[in-house]
Formats: sequence, C-alpha cells, structure tokens
Amino acid sequence: MTVFVALLRAVNVGGTGKLPMAELRALAEKEGFTDAATYIQSGNLVFRSTLSRADVQARLETALSRYFGKPQTVLLRTADELEDLCARSPFPDAAPNRILITFLSEPAPAGALEDMVAPDGEQAEILGSEIAVHYPNGQGRSKLKLPALKPGTVRNLNTVRKLLEMARERS
Repeated sequence: MTVFVALLRAVNVGGTGKLPMAELRALAEKEGFTDAATYIQSGNLVFRSTLSRADVQARLETALSRYFGKPQTVLLRTADELEDLCARSPFPDAAPNRILITFLSEPAPAGALEDMVAPDGEQAEILGSEIAVHYPNGQGRSKLKLPALKPGTVRNLNTVRKLLEMARERS
C-alpha cells in the first residue's frame, strides 16, 4: 500500500470551501482509502491506498467535485516525496513557520521566479513541483508578488513536517 498526502486548495479559507474534516475523512473512507486522518482545518488528508496515484487523484477529485458542486483539484504527494522536500528545504536557518511551500500540480516552469517582486526581502526557490518562499517578516504583511504561486496550494514547513510524520506513521 502507498501512503498518500492529499492537499486541497481553498478549503475553509475566508468563509469559502466549507468542508468539515470529519466529512473529508468519511469521503476518503467511502472511496476505499484506509487509515484516513486529517490535520488542521485546511484540507490536509493522509491515507493509504492500493490504487495508482492517477486513480487516487481521479477518485478524490470526482468525490470532492460532487461535494462542492464544482471542479476540484487535489495535489498528491507520497511520504517519500515529502521527506525529500523537507530535506531539500533551502532556508535551513529560517523559522519553519516563515517558510511557505506552494505545491503545484506539475513542475514549476523555467523562469517562474523572474517576475518576483520581493520588497520585504523574501526569497524563493523552485524545488521541482514546489516553490519554497521564506518570508523573513511573516506572510501576513508581505507585499510579495510572484505569479507562479497562484495555481498552487500553500502549507508552512511546520505543517509539511507534521504531514510527513503522519504519513510515516502509516507506512
């Protein structure tokens, strides 16, 4: 069995995409996934499945699209992928809550950082299908402009590490 981490976009953020985590776990179990667990209220799901990555993604996206009544995109990562991502974190001296990882559905395009405007000293690095950004003054007041982040979903490094821990517990 493969352990997957599903990252949902725009769940329980700013009053949109309401999805209680108990319902997300129930939805996963109904689709045949086992050991389903969620972390915080922002659409993080860890589970096991014998299905291929493509089948898991298709099932989750179909079930969530039915739930929300509009198309949904799910970003999947395995425990190994999250472990590799954490090991390659480009800002080892930064506080993990000030490092935000944007997960993309495909590798970031070449030149994705060329249009970056970072007035507060933010730094970004492409890590394949993720972009890590260090916000030295926190994200809340940042005026960072980086169009390449728009299609993704964001988690801070603390959350990514917790999801990795949960995935490893299921391996």
